[in-house]
Amino acid sequence: MKYYNAKDIRNIAVAGHAGRGKTTLVEAMLYIAGLTDRLGRVDDGTAVLDFDPEERRRNVSVSAAVAPIEWKDCKLNIIDTPGLFDFEGEMCEGIAASECVLIVLGAGHKYDVGAEKAFKAAKKRGKMFAITRCDKEHADFYKTFEEIKAVHGGAVCPVIVPYIVDGQVKAYVNLAARKGYEYHDGKAVEIPMPDDPKIQEMLDILTEAVATASDELMEKFFAGEEFTRKEIIKALNDGVNTSSVYPVYACAGYTTDGVDLLMDELAYSAPDAASYAGGKDVECDENGPLAALCFKTVADPFVGKMSYFKVDSGKITPETPVYNARTGETERMGKIITIRGNKSEDCKCIPAGDIGVVTKLSCVKTGDTICSASNVIELSGINFPKPCLSMAVKACKKGDEEKVVSGINRLLEEDPTIKFEMNHETKEQILSGLGEQHLDIIVSKLKSKFGIDVELTPPRVAYREAIRRTVKVQGRHKKQSGGHGQFGDVWIRFEPTEGDDLVFESEVVGGSVPKNYFPAVEKGLRECMKKGVMAGYPMVGLKAVLYDGSYHPVDSSEMAFKTAASLAFKSGIPQASPAILEPIGTLKALMPEAYLGDIMGDVTKRRGRVLGMGPSEEDHSLQELVAEVPMAEMANFATVLRSVTAGRGSFTFEFTRYEDAPVPVAEKVIADSKLLEDD
Repeated sequence: MKYYNAKDIRNIAVAGHAGRGKTTLVEAMLYIAGLTDRLGRVDDGTAVLDFDPEERRRNVSVSAAVAPIEWKDCKLNIIDTPGLFDFEGEMCEGIAASECVLIVLGAGHKYDVGAEKAFKAAKKRGKMFAITRCDKEHADFYKTFEEIKAVHGGAVCPVIVPYIVDGQVKAYVNLAARKGYEYHDGKAVEIPMPDDPKIQEMLDILTEAVATASDELMEKFFAGEEFTRKEIIKALNDGVNTSSVYPVYACAGYTTDGVDLLMDELAYSAPDAASYAGGKDVECDENGPLAALCFKTVADPFVGKMSYFKVDSGKITPETPVYNARTGETERMGKIITIRGNKSEDCKCIPAGDIGVVTKLSCVKTGDTICSASNVIELSGINFPKPCLSMAVKACKKGDEEKVVSGINRLLEEDPTIKFEMNHETKEQILSGLGEQHLDIIVSKLKSKFGIDVELTPPRVAYREAIRRTVKVQGRHKKQSGGHGQFGDVWIRFEPTEGDDLVFESEVVGGSVPKNYFPAVEKGLRECMKKGVMAGYPMVGLKAVLYDGSYHPVDSSEMAFKTAASLAFKSGIPQASPAILEPIGTLKALMPEAYLGDIMGDVTKRRGRVLGMGPSEEDHSLQELVAEVPMAEMANFATVLRSVTAGRGSFTFEFTRYEDAPVPVAEKVIADSKLLEDD
């Protein structure tokens, strides 16, 4: 592929709801541009961009894929992103590397959740809409167009529309060029623009949108003069760049009809990298200081680690030293390649505005900026969604525990939305992701890439134990077995108190217990607190007062008093009304108002207490529900929230405090603990 200047580069992320034909559309672009010999199909596993074994097995995209295409003297870097919400992190990566987002909807469908999320994630980037599958039976382009218009109003501007006769698409009309095209076996034949009331209505909408681009065009509009093709292109380009116009394009990715017209308009109207790459951070100049964002990482079993870069300034060459703005580390530049799906091609450099891949960079991870050590620039990173579903992961084969850790750490390089940690209290490895499908893909990749079989189970909850009344008990340890014996005798008063740590005090008078044994008594109690008497969970809120005892001048020792303290603990705590404490967290859930009642009901069923609700400060179109919920009840809340709100809801949940568990819950915790001990 030849070298392109930034003004001729268009970086476009393709996003939208799952199953709306995004990958099929990009496959059609590749085929039309002559980059593939056959039209890739998602359903039969021949799609160039769905090359991951998991994608081909499931017939769905799970990772972002880059497809550079040369078209109309421009380079279109198309980034196909997944529509499934479990892989929202991949969409964030693709959008971070683009200046424009092409939001795909299916003809006849509503303005769905995936389109909403893509529009919101695009933020200030240019936005365009492609309505695909116009060739399908009962598909209705104009219904979907009206859905978009109902959401975004007068900014919506039709550019390519279908000419429909008796419910069938007879031609596609490029309103900007005032030309129609019939398609026969994927080949376009130009025809005059049809004389049709619907087409004229769409043309009027386009004309009004173009007229608002400048005073000169407005004067021309009122004078009844027709806009030139050049004026329309500039108006659309300016409108997309400023997010004041959202062009809409009709096409049929499966048959490729209208896709060539869409590609023409992407080359003409999408923001060029020279003007908009880097945003406010840097100026996009290949002669400027190096600033490149690593927006994606892939651990390829053959090539090794592959770091995908979007260069905002300067250029990446084999001689360029890699300086990481985050870590301050420097390493040698790896091999530079361009990627189309899983096919790679060597290249000499990645200039400003362009996208490329560098292999085997050990110190760079997704979100990092590489730059010059003498001119440190750190670009805006990527805001990934936080994991919301956690499961305990366990190796099926004994001895594979270290392999599990190593394999997941490799996957963490690829996917920043994964979280993996060891819960030292429950002795479980906890894997967190964005949903059930996300975790299922991780399990499959551990098997396919590293040969590790694992199983996922709900994680154990870290309960606590405490006492509710004061008791006084004796702990006496006496042992004689020839020679020096062992003797320790303590009287301890156990009291409930605030705080997690043991509060140890002494009220001994008269030297009944020498001071040098006090630390041993405290140590014995602390060790016992690690495992409570009810269910084996750590004890909290305990105050122990050593107030009396006795000793033997020869047989007493630190070990003897430590043992005596543990005997006092085991004897006294069961008498002090012990209780199970459960962890309580604060839930902050965001959702459209229509779903608020259902989610409140679900939170109540989880023994939650609603603290308040109202419009969200971050997004006034959403309602925020704040509640306190036992952590043990939150295992499947992420799945329920997504199901009830059709994917529009999100939440955060953070530990707040411990409080007494209800009797039925405490009894179940104790019973489960005994089962674990038996196992």
